[in-house]
Amino acid sequence: VQLQASGGGVVQPGGSLTLSCEASGRTFSSYFMGWFRQAPVKEREFVAHVRWSGGTTYYADSVKGRFTVSRDNAKNTVYLQMNSLKLEDTAVYCCAATLRGGVRSPSSYDYWGQGTQVTVSS
Repeated sequence: VQLQASGGGVVQPGGSLTLSCEASGRTFSSYFMGWFRQAPVKEREFVAHVRWSGGTTYYADSVKGRFTVSRDNAKNTVYLQMNSLKLEDTAVYCCAATLRGGVRSPSSYDYWGQGTQVTVSS
């Protein structure tokens, strides 16, 4: 499966952005999908994860209550709605896919898309 993330940009603290990740292939609904981010000189960090139908989700503590992950299997797309953005949310955000059961570790994911830059700045 090939993944392409989009929707990044520059936003003020407290603002919102929605990222999208479009996947190729007809088996998208079989994959668990994750969002990760990486800020300069920091390691890749788990953000959110969504299972097949979107009914089960997981979040990093740092984004819980502010970010929402969802998916539209008919459109082969997973979304990350980001609200109440903070300066520390600035990073390159990537989507990833896996058929395995892992959630938070990057090593659990087999397919990665190119990232999209999110900059939170006043």
